[in-house]
Amino acid sequence: MKLSKLALTSFLLSAGVTTVASFQQGPWGTKRNIITPVVQKHGPNEFSSSRQRQHQDLYASVVDTPTSTTISSSSVSGLEHPPIFPFGKGNQATDVDNITDMKHILGGKGANLWGMSSIGLSVPPGFTLTTECCDNYCNDWKGEIPPEVWSIVESSLATLEKETGSIFGGDDSSQSPLLLSVRSGAAISMPGMMDTVLNLGMNDNVVKSLSTKTGNPRFAWDSYRRFLEMFGNVVLDIPRSKFEEVMDDLKYEQGAFEDAELSVEALQELVKLFKGVYTQEGLAFPEDVMEQLRLAIGAVFRGWMGARAVKYRDVENIRNLLGTAVNVQVMVFGNMGETSGTGVCFTRDPNDGTQELFGEFLIDAQGEDVVAGIRTPKPISELSKVMPEVYKEFQANTDILENHYGDMQDIEFTIQEGKLYMLQTRTGKRGGEAAVKIAVDLVNQGMISKEEAISKVLPEHLDQLLHPRFADVESELYKSAVLAAGLPASPGAAVGRVAFTNEKVVENGANNIPSILVRDETSPDDVEGMYGSEGILTARGGMTSHAAVVARGWGRPCICGCTAIKVNESKGELLITLPDKSTQTFHEGDYISLNGNTGEILNGEQLVSPPSITGNFKTFMDWVDATREIGVLANADTPDDAREARKNGAEGIGLCRTEHMFFQPERISQVRQLILGNEEQEKAALEELLLYQRMDFEGIFKEMDGLPVTIRLLDPPLHEFLPSLEDDAILSSLAEQLGSSSADLIEKVKAAEEVNPMLGLRGCRLGITKPSIIEMQTRAIIEAALNAIGDGVDAKADIMVPLVGKVEEFRIQAALIRSVAETVFEERKTRCDFRVGTMIEIPRAALTSHK
Repeated sequence: MKLSKLALTSFLLSAGVTTVASFQQGPWGTKRNIITPVVQKHGPNEFSSSRQRQHQDLYASVVDTPTSTTISSSSVSGLEHPPIFPFGKGNQATDVDNITDMKHILGGKGANLWGMSSIGLSVPPGFTLTTECCDNYCNDWKGEIPPEVWSIVESSLATLEKETGSIFGGDDSSQSPLLLSVRSGAAISMPGMMDTVLNLGMNDNVVKSLSTKTGNPRFAWDSYRRFLEMFGNVVLDIPRSKFEEVMDDLKYEQGAFEDAELSVEALQELVKLFKGVYTQEGLAFPEDVMEQLRLAIGAVFRGWMGARAVKYRDVENIRNLLGTAVNVQVMVFGNMGETSGTGVCFTRDPNDGTQELFGEFLIDAQGEDVVAGIRTPKPISELSKVMPEVYKEFQANTDILENHYGDMQDIEFTIQEGKLYMLQTRTGKRGGEAAVKIAVDLVNQGMISKEEAISKVLPEHLDQLLHPRFADVESELYKSAVLAAGLPASPGAAVGRVAFTNEKVVENGANNIPSILVRDETSPDDVEGMYGSEGILTARGGMTSHAAVVARGWGRPCICGCTAIKVNESKGELLITLPDKSTQTFHEGDYISLNGNTGEILNGEQLVSPPSITGNFKTFMDWVDATREIGVLANADTPDDAREARKNGAEGIGLCRTEHMFFQPERISQVRQLILGNEEQEKAALEELLLYQRMDFEGIFKEMDGLPVTIRLLDPPLHEFLPSLEDDAILSSLAEQLGSSSADLIEKVKAAEEVNPMLGLRGCRLGITKPSIIEMQTRAIIEAALNAIGDGVDAKADIMVPLVGKVEEFRIQAALIRSVAETVFEERKTRCDFRVGTMIEIPRAALTSHK
């Protein structure tokens, strides 16, 4: 039984995911049983006027809400909201909850800047260009900002100049020059996927003015060189490596190890060299600061459709967003000396959920330095020693933000000459263990309701908790053990000795030695080794390969398609190419570990934590059970699976896959005889399989006493049970079993191969063309139910006809099932209740289901 199916289904249903099932009325009444979750997905860029009208309806209350800054409908063609929203001092919303609900228009960053301003935190002022502008920029505006929008940008800049007493592009030393940051901010957080431009507004005149005004020429020239690099890379697509090469050469000449060791003169030289990079690329650096701003805003909008952002949205299943907002904000500087700095911080530990600040900071640095890895940041706790008053204020701010947003926050901040500024807050991303602990703690602390807590935990969080896990994936010990990575095809943690054959896995199992089955790729012949192994590693294959599908079905951790490994079965060697391009050889019997959640292959035996529904996890799942309005059934294919399912709260079995009962060696040989043998051999094989099936079903009914059990009749095409044509030993043994020549057997195996295995001769079509299989399975189910009832068990059998496309197919199979059942009832002189139904799982069935 896959625990993840039980808990995830419960969780999905509590969140309102639609499910589809079809069963005829049974004698114990109807109950809404889960069979298959149906999740609607849409394309990544479905921008439409109808969706804009939905936004208008959704945010009507916001538009009508009076605030200290008036929000009204837009006069700009194609926009339903104003293109620009100011934030910061003097622009606080009086109804914060409504403003922060405008994430789809302001983006998460913009909405949260409004929120932080409104609760009195120190937020540098600025303005947000909406996601509607991004949508139009990428489509109707054809990559240009229209004059009516640009005029609002200019007036918003004038407001910032007035508020700060600074001049944008000003080179008069009597006034401070105004510098800006230009940052993206979609409605859903996409960390690192879109770019930022800092220190915008610098040019040859402004750098001199800034140097004079601040009395800190090093700060001014350092800000200028940073801007040249970021603007060139983000806006003009100059590879960052071009600037880094120049920087490294200069540092080498100057004998400087870190950027901060460069003198003012060296930074002035660096600015000249960076401008030379522009020239080498056939580009000119724009001295006009308004042109800088126009180009930067356009670059951030274009970044929404950049390869990184598109891929991230695809991986994270982010759909139906208008685009990214652009936040133009007055710069504050963390690179003004020892009383300045910058950092990022989570209000709780995102790995385990502990309620303590988790983050890093740097002194005399700007924001990108923390995440770029140029310098080693310090733990946030050390800020209390360096700037105790700032740290005390920062702690208070984190408490305010958590209470305001009711969730763990991911915060960016800057300290300028001893003054703290909050630059961003957003809901922090977290792992499964942390997600559950934080949700439970927030409820216990009275910050959110149980219903809100349930909505904060994602299905993938629960999936992580329902498989064996490595104890501490963030530890240096774990990280240093990582050898390579492939596709995370089936979650969980596995530790075992390398085994290249089924026989070795079986031998190890007999001696209580755990195995990792390592193959180039797997085939149906490997099921014995797959079943007996702790985990599976293949060099080829994808997320839907044989190894992946079978491993997920059996709950085995699996990594597929790892191009860094080379399997030499004849030598008993596994060669792994390490990240530094060196190689390491493992022999059969050596220990390795697999992380099916991440696809990582690790050296040696890593410490594994078994899954358990206890502590915060149990508390959370109890809340889910109390909230849901639908029954939760498990996937279970054996009596052991059924026992585990019931122990974990399943209200029945929603899917018992009978083909999974055939993979043991003594059973698969009978299935092969059934497929390839003559009429007499087929009959003998069916008699043997009847005994196995009846025994399994009877055990399952006894474990699920009083609960419904849905048994799906044989579904996959028969060729999936046949041996590989490359496995001479198995072919020879099977030919001997059938009294056939190897050549004849090979021809039969080839003839059984399906051209279209997904929709070919499988499911109900297999049952129609080979009714003897359905007769055997039905007899096994009915006889098992009668045997269980005779032992005092309340057996409730549901028989599912698989992969039905037309109602005639269902009627033919249902009639055969009922006919066999009546025969058994007459033979046994007793009866039992059962139901016959199907799963609506292919388009034709959905379109004709009313019949």
